[in-house]
This record gives sequence, C-alpha cells and structure tokens, in this order.
Amino acid sequence: MAAALTVLLIGCLLQTALCGRTEVFIPQTIKVLSGSCVTIPCSFDVEDQYISSIDGTCGAMWKSDKQTDVFDSSNPQSSAIQGELKGDLKRRDCSTTLNNMRPEHSKEYLLRVQCDVFKFNFHDQKLHISVTDDPPTPTLTPSTLKVEEGTSVSLKCSAPAPCLSHPPALTWTSSLGHIQDSLQENLDRTKVQTSVLNFTASRLHHGKIISCTAVYNKQDGSSQSVSSSLTADVSFAPQILSSYGCIQTADQLNCSCETVGNPPPALQWYLDGLPVNHSDRFAISSEPLNISGLRSIITVSQPQQRDLSTLLCHSSNSLGSATQRFFVYSLEPHDFMMLLVFITIIVALFLVICGLLLVIRAQRTHQVVHKSTGAMSQVLTSGEADEEPNAEEEAIYSNADEARQGDVADLAANPEPNSANLPGEEGSDVIYSTVNWKTKSRKRKEEDSEQGSAW
Repeated sequence: MAAALTVLLIGCLLQTALCGRTEVFIPQTIKVLSGSCVTIPCSFDVEDQYISSIDGTCGAMWKSDKQTDVFDSSNPQSSAIQGELKGDLKRRDCSTTLNNMRPEHSKEYLLRVQCDVFKFNFHDQKLHISVTDDPPTPTLTPSTLKVEEGTSVSLKCSAPAPCLSHPPALTWTSSLGHIQDSLQENLDRTKVQTSVLNFTASRLHHGKIISCTAVYNKQDGSSQSVSSSLTADVSFAPQILSSYGCIQTADQLNCSCETVGNPPPALQWYLDGLPVNHSDRFAISSEPLNISGLRSIITVSQPQQRDLSTLLCHSSNSLGSATQRFFVYSLEPHDFMMLLVFITIIVALFLVICGLLLVIRAQRTHQVVHKSTGAMSQVLTSGEADEEPNAEEEAIYSNADEARQGDVADLAANPEPNSANLPGEEGSDVIYSTVNWKTKSRKRKEEDSEQGSAW
C-alpha cells in the first residue's frame, strides 16, 4: 500500500514537472479608492494537454464565491460589476478592469476560465479587493533626510495606481531640483506611480518640510488627495548673521552677535585675544534663535575706561567656525568736544563754499542778461536807421542846399579866389556845424500820425 502511494506521488510530481500545472498568478490584495476602477493583473497556466483548448471560445469570469458571478467577459454589460477583459486569453493573459468599485465590493474573488473544451475554477489562488473611502498614502523613500551640506539627495515618492486609466498625479510642495515621473511595476505586477526629486542639500534646506501629494481622479470626475512629508536635517558650518552690531551710551556698551549652524553652534566673546566670561565688568546672555541659531549679547560697563577695538564674536560647531570683529572705539569728553568742533568747522566751510557758488552763478546770469539786452538794442537801432527823416530834418537839408547855391553864385561873380576866404584861415566866412540826428521809433511815429489825423 505504501509502495503504491509512493509510486502515485512520484507520478504526480513527474506530471507537474514535465507536463505543467494548472494555476493562476494574481496579487493577493489590491486596495482601491471608492468610485475608481481596479485593473487586476492576471495570467494563468494549464497542463500541456489543455493548451490547444485555450482558444477563441474561452471567456473569463470572476466570482466572489463559488456561486456568484460578478463579471463575465462573454457578457460584460449584464455583469454585476461593469468591466472589461484587458488580456488575451489565448496567450493565457486574464488581466481584467472592474469599474466604479464600491465599499460593498470588498470581497475575495477567484477566476474561472471557461472554453468549449476547457473549464476550470482556480481555487488555489484568491484575490482580496479592499475598497476604501480614502486614497492610499504615498510613500517617501528615504523616510527621513539627514545629510551634510553639499550632498546630492534623491527623494522618491510612490503611490499605488490600481486604476491604470486614472493613475495618481504626484506633486512636490517646493521645486528644489529636477523631477522625473514614471509608472513602475511591482513584483506582483500591480502598478505604482513614482516621482523622483533630485537636488543638492544646502543650509537653506535645513528645517524645510518637503511634501509629496498624490491626487486621485475618480471615474465620476471628482478627485481626492493625500500627502506625505518629511523635515530636512542638513548639517552645515556656523555662519554669523549680518544683524550683529553695538549700541553705546555714556555708561555702557551693548553688542549682539547672531549665528546659525547645524549642529547648533556655541558662541564665545574675545577681547585682546582672551575669552571674556560673565563678570562685574562684562554681562553675557544667550538665547536660542530659530531651530539652529543662537543670539548672544555682551554688556560692557564703563566702556570708556578700556580699549574695545579688539572685541570678537566667535561661533563654532563640529563642522567649522566663524569670527566677527566689532570696531568699537571709546571717546573721552575732551575727544568728544574736539569731534564736535571739527564737525562744526566742516559744516561752516560747506556753507561758505555754497554761498560763493551761488554768487558766481548770479554774476554769470547777470552778464548773460546784459549781453542779451545789448544785442536787442542794436537790432532796434539798426531798424530805426532805415526810417525816413522827419520834416525838420528835411528842412535842414533844404537850407544846406540853398547855402551851397549861394556859394556857387558868389564864385561866379568873383572868380578870383581870395586867400582870406580859404577854409582854415583867419577871416574865413565858412562856418562849420555839427548836427546830431535823433530819430523817432516806429511806434512813436505811428502815435503822432494818429494824433495828426484826429486834428
């Protein structure tokens, strides 16, 4: 009896090894968003003797149990769950899409392949479909980010894509670098949408929240989104901020120094190359600044009694250090008075120079105006010279003509010249006269003409 069982077992094993095995390859579990579809990756194998029976007459049926058919590829319109056979059964590809999944569809399903010759229920492998109202949360890889400044970082965001016709859209909250999206396949042939963000870490990224959001579009047009995030932890050497400075009064000096770094830096004050600690002359206080910063304030009593020109602020951590010098100079009362006198002299010289410049400018302006007036007078004078002489001037010219005619008559009566009458000699009857012409302007002549017309 035992020998017979052994021979039977060996026969079964040889048949499986040599002739193949009838089995189906499907995922164990798929999570689906309510209102969306699910694409079931599916393939099967049969014994060699049935391969020829897998032909065009075959159909795929999905059952929730042995008695209930929820989808039949031979009659999809009358199925309880609408769907579509995506695979080619002749190639033993039974991939199927089921549409508009609802929470009541959360069940276990098995495949039945039915042909004219071959009919088989694949009981050994079942698929559990879980339909939820909330979309699956995307996964960030790595889940934490702790690097040094200057390191190349690659963050991967992945979200399940159960519905291939509506895969999730992945977006990053801030564009830190290059982004590459792709649809990848898991070992069980389910699909996952991925997005890879590549950037170089810097101190500006420290403490920044980096988020990846998955937006799932449903078949009815609505959508749901869900996010995953992490906080960047970037290590960098200390840096002293530009907000440092001092405020000095007669009795004390207050200097503040702010620094950032990761790990958080330590601050130390130095004077004359020696560390300064809290004492009666020096009061030092510190307080945190943001998540990786520190502010330190030093108060110096009686600052005028010592030289503070070598005051230093030194910040350090395990990655480096930074130093800032404070240029502080104390003024004695006598020096302060000298400074005031010096400032007063400078201001007075400035005012005198401004006054001289104004006087020079005024003189130049006056000269330009005077030259312009002279040129205008010449134009008016040349215009007046072209006018005709008045009646009195014509009378003078007329008398001159009469005098010349009288002289001509005398010369005719007495042709002999008289040396006594030569010009320039004593006893000469010639009289020299100078006439100064004074013409009227055109406007004045027009006024006189108008008055004459009125008379």
